[in-house]
Amino acid sequence: MVQFNLPENSKILKGNYFKDTTGSKNIKKINIYRWDPDKKENPKIDTFEVDITKCGNKVLDILNKIKNEIDPSLTYRRSCAHGVCGSCAMNVDGINTLSCMKSHKDINGDINIYPLPHLKVIKDLVADLSTLYRQYESIEPWLKLKEKKPKTKEINQSKENRKKLDGFYECIMCACCSTSCPSYWWNGESYLGPAVLLQAYRWISDSRDEEKKERLKMVADKLKLYRCHTIMNCTSSCPKGLNPAKAIGSIKKMLATS
Repeated sequence: MVQFNLPENSKILKGNYFKDTTGSKNIKKINIYRWDPDKKENPKIDTFEVDITKCGNKVLDILNKIKNEIDPSLTYRRSCAHGVCGSCAMNVDGINTLSCMKSHKDINGDINIYPLPHLKVIKDLVADLSTLYRQYESIEPWLKLKEKKPKTKEINQSKENRKKLDGFYECIMCACCSTSCPSYWWNGESYLGPAVLLQAYRWISDSRDEEKKERLKMVADKLKLYRCHTIMNCTSSCPKGLNPAKAIGSIKKMLATS
């Protein structure tokens, strides 16, 4: 029988256990992935007992409480805490989500928190999004005009055409969708992924943009676009309730009928 073994330093070990010192009866166990590149040690899972009676309702509130009161070395991204910036995206209880929008009250038993899957980990819960941002830049996500307009002249758009952007412009590039996609896991360097393709469609469908054909040609590639197999993980994991699979399907339809 063939056996596959992970490299020694990739095995996740049992980490430290931080026991509650408050005496509270309303304790929640939080298991958090930890890895520090400076220590040259295997990743580990630290467990924290947290008194949730003195904590906000969101998973981010728990992380802030741990960092402020138990272990200040815990590293994660956060900023707005209102589901707008996308900074606090991580894997909570097996699902990619924004920790500022996920209620810990919805989770029964221990809470398991990991960084977004299949990305290089910078430290603890901080994943490396540099490839995603390079791909985002490659679709040129700004309004493109063939002729320069006076800076003082507004580019008008009808209410009907503006409404066509609903469900696409709201994307905050948190990467929850792309990092839940198996096709992106295995082809992350070449396949643009759900987040970037949704953004591409947002500009392709903007009536004010004058380079629709050029934008379609930019993504018309068997690796950039057609690695999508409509698995739909992207749609089910989007914390904003968007549908990247629909956007990708619309691009494919445009290419097939153009």
